[in-house]
Amino acid sequence: MKKIQVLGPGCPKCVELAKRAEQAAKALGGDYEVEKVTELSKIMAFGIFTTPALVLDGEVKVVGQLPSVDEIKKIIG
Repeated sequence: MKKIQVLGPGCPKCVELAKRAEQAAKALGGDYEVEKVTELSKIMAFGIFTTPALVLDGEVKVVGQLPSVDEIKKIIG
């Protein structure tokens, strides 16, 4: 199972990134877990100071951007 984490305090872009990540995971049909990380200490543990961020299996893939569903599919696929 691949773990997708969306890092952000709950701002509109963070919420939208989580929604798009879930859509991308469902579209790919694989075994994915999408987790929203909102605690500042956990976000900072990744070395992230700009949100939203997208993390795949512990590796930061996107920071401070809002990729499209298709871009997320490429990242997690």
